[in-house]
Amino acid sequence: MRIGVPTEIKPDEFRVGLVPGSVRELTARGHELIVQAGAGAGIFVDDAIYERAGARIVPTADEVFAAAQMIVKVKEPQPVEWKRLKPDQILFTYLHLAPDAPQAIGLMESGASAIAYETVTDPAGGLPLLAPMSEVAGRLSIEAAAVALRRPTGGRGVLMGGVPGVKPAKVVVLGGGVVGTHAARMAAGLGAEVSIIDRSLPRLRLLDEMFEGRVRTLASTMEMIENEVLAADVVIGAVLVAGASAPKLVTRAMLKDMKKGAVLVDVSIDQGGCFETSRPTTHAHPTFEIDGVIHYCVANMPGAVPVTSAQALNNATLPFVIKLAERGLAAFDRDPHLAAGLNVKEGRIMHQAVAASLGFDSIETSRKIRLAAE
Repeated sequence: MRIGVPTEIKPDEFRVGLVPGSVRELTARGHELIVQAGAGAGIFVDDAIYERAGARIVPTADEVFAAAQMIVKVKEPQPVEWKRLKPDQILFTYLHLAPDAPQAIGLMESGASAIAYETVTDPAGGLPLLAPMSEVAGRLSIEAAAVALRRPTGGRGVLMGGVPGVKPAKVVVLGGGVVGTHAARMAAGLGAEVSIIDRSLPRLRLLDEMFEGRVRTLASTMEMIENEVLAADVVIGAVLVAGASAPKLVTRAMLKDMKKGAVLVDVSIDQGGCFETSRPTTHAHPTFEIDGVIHYCVANMPGAVPVTSAQALNNATLPFVIKLAERGLAAFDRDPHLAAGLNVKEGRIMHQAVAASLGFDSIETSRKIRLAAE
């Protein structure tokens, strides 16, 4: 198969869909790799290294999309990219379609088959291609919160771990999945007072054992969330419903009763955000303030550490890329977990949670979707 790797063009995105080690694995299996010049610049890998791994370097994204049978990316395609897609192509990347009707329409009208990293499953019911970036984002969320808490950046002026004789920051993590676990681990490691709220009692029991009492575990109710949020210095939004829009757990009304200079970090922003007041931000302008509360809602947090993130992502995605390269869409017949990643095919939304979040059923045409979006 001819596999294309374009340079990422989303602002502040420095990762790359395939690192040279992955290219070498694929070329050794007889596949042709076409890499856009400069695709690896964000991880300090020049074109010559890709060439030594077996790739052919082309100057423009147009050439990559024109030649490739499968496009492997990191972030969701931007409008100029989905317009380059063709009916006979496979797109394999993060999509996060639930809050993004224009992208859904664009992909449907392209006729391409779009497979989303974030909805591929594993036998245990996990999300193996989302997990590595969730690990990174969870850890980064505490770093981001620690900076946003500083007074010069608008925060409360609280040190995350405090000092002897002074209380540390109170950190509340909404969601005990991969993001929440790694956020709690980082916050507790810094000495913060940490609580995790989750609706799954089995998960809370597991977290309680994992943290050996260093982190409080709390069952999720509206009252519990409100009480904890109002007392918090930092709230990490780490909730996820695979393929669907994130539930709004912190309302606009809560903000006026929160501590002034408190920080909300919305790691769920790719799925629409779990705070009612969230809107996507960038690494260049990561925060905004509403009612005295600082919001950090960067939509591609792992892009800030692309060397780590790109390698971690490739460790997870490469086996699936190999399956698609060797069998094409027939790989779905042998691997139902990969098939769960199929979001768009032949002009239709194929993932029910995505379809429901966008407000239509899975057999709607792109014309009807456009009407729904308008």
